[in-house]
Amino acid sequence: MLTEARVAAYRRDGFTVCEGFLSQAEVDDLLGEADAVCAGSTNRCHDAARLEMEPDQPPEGTAVRRLYEPCSYYPVARALSELDRLVDVVEQLCGPNLVFHYSKLNVKPAEVGSVVEWHQDLAYYPLTNRDSLAVLFYLDETDRGNGALQLLPGRHDSVLLEHTRDGYFQGRVTEAVDEAEAVLAEGRAGTAVFMHGLTPHASAPNRSQRPRRTMILSYRAADAFPIYCGPMTHKAEAHVRLVRGEAAREARFDQDRFPVPRYQGEIASLYDLQERSRVAEQGS
Repeated sequence: MLTEARVAAYRRDGFTVCEGFLSQAEVDDLLGEADAVCAGSTNRCHDAARLEMEPDQPPEGTAVRRLYEPCSYYPVARALSELDRLVDVVEQLCGPNLVFHYSKLNVKPAEVGSVVEWHQDLAYYPLTNRDSLAVLFYLDETDRGNGALQLLPGRHDSVLLEHTRDGYFQGRVTEAVDEAEAVLAEGRAGTAVFMHGLTPHASAPNRSQRPRRTMILSYRAADAFPIYCGPMTHKAEAHVRLVRGEAAREARFDQDRFPVPRYQGEIASLYDLQERSRVAEQGS
């Protein structure tokens, strides 16, 4: 369980950092499972339904960028998503009735790890209320050198930042961001970052000799229902499951309005959408 001080930090800042949430043995088990899934994958030949490769590498390159839905497909990660001491904390922050939303493992390989530009998670999948969070588990020692998470504190209670250009959702903030306000969340392997779904965040490329692997799990209150925005809603809801309490029979609303993303075609991931947005901006 979180201390009162950490709960207060989450309410105030939109995130809280907990070192040592996972033991080294738990981290090693997660990494071992992920390594086994990724083994043998190359840029030319890989299961695109289960993982995504880093761009800008030769056909036989083996740098994986993201593993999709580890907590749905693989037993060690699945067990993590239902770990009592983890769900206890989510209950502290989002209430007693909870659904698991999605998961991913962002790899950020040494020297080639992709940038993640400023964005807010709920911009991608609007919900009827704001009780949604992500838990980011660092599986390596993580600092500025290998692309630690950057967050803007206190912005989760404000209106959504602009993520649109020319009428289409860009998957990244399209207005000015004052990065001088950003907080860098560094930590050892096993650190957990609990982050509100409206907290703006980003991470720099990994320019170091070390990997920066991060397991990301998303949860939400059971009465936070998706606001329909086309086929991407079906994709975002594919792995939702109740993990605590009771399923909701009514949706709860806590805001008068919320921007609905208009996608220009289907996307594979945040990386894919942000790359398309950068290319289009450079070409305009």
